[in-house]
Amino acid sequence: MTNLAEVVAKQLPFLRSITEEQAERRPAPDVWCAKEILGHLIDSGVNNHARFVRASREEGLDLPGYDQNAWVEAGTYSGRPWADVLELWAGYQQHLAQVMASLPVSSLDHTLRVGGGEPVTLRFLTQEYVTHQVHHLAQIRERTGV
Repeated sequence: MTNLAEVVAKQLPFLRSITEEQAERRPAPDVWCAKEILGHLIDSGVNNHARFVRASREEGLDLPGYDQNAWVEAGTYSGRPWADVLELWAGYQQHLAQVMASLPVSSLDHTLRVGGGEPVTLRFLTQEYVTHQVHHLAQIRERTGV
């Protein structure tokens, strides 16, 4: 499985090549632009950071989900410079990569529920987080045409 640090390192050159105009392009009025997708990935990082740390310390947690649209709206990512959103994403993902690499191995089998879902392990949650990043980064490539 690819780790988060590798994803960030691989994607940064592509993301840095995106222009402001490309980052603001929307395929439809109510569809996120690249700035908002990257903002969503920042918000996801914030929410998952807390989950990773808490689940590494305690078994059987029942943690809330979050309203991703409300978070993206509150972040006002579409009105911010692409370079600012990009650097925030990159720095925070690099931090999370370190957090994930430092999780105690013994905690990776801890289970938790997120947003009322089925129990998952911390290992699954960290792997799914990386998969989620890759999925949305592919959307950015599609939406920007780069």
